Amino acid sequence: MTDSTTTTGGPLGLDPESVRADLADILGERPEDIGDDDDLRDLGLDSMRLMHLIEIWRARGARAEFAELADLGAAPTVRSWSAYLAGR
Repeated sequence: MTDSTTTTGGPLGLDPESVRADLADILGERPEDIGDDDDLRDLGLDSMRLMHLIEIWRARGARAEFAELADLGAAPTVRSWSAYLAGR
């Protein structure tokens, strides 16, 4: 495809593996060390890092909102955030 969407209609670079890679970069971790259901706060995610991630994802076309990502369920995870971003 030549546009900025995947075949499923979501923005490029917002699939679970891309989200994991972005998180790993921000947190100073290896992507393979971040599980789908790991609580990202336990890995060092804080509000400043979240705001930076949101700007990265917005640059890729996501309509991500800080309040929504900060309030998704009991814990921020790769799985929950990927599902949120896919639906945006």
